[in-house]
Amino acid sequence: MAEELTKFEGKLLKWLATCDFHVVPWSTKDAAKTFKVSEDEIYESVASLTKKVPEQIQIFYKDGSLHIAVD
Repeated sequence: MAEELTKFEGKLLKWLATCDFHVVPWSTKDAAKTFKVSEDEIYESVASLTKKVPEQIQIFYKDGSLHIAVD
């Protein structure tokens, strides 16, 4: 059984799905500013999402930058 997302993870996942980080490079710093949390909290939540909803999130490296795609 999959673990339930925290409230913050759910908000982050929805936000990622509406953004175009599959095209434009990902910025942890900008995400932290958007949510008014630390960069560490963003890192931990993105890592957690890859474990909790691996079928919905893809993180990849392209043209020297990190990208995130969410279905």
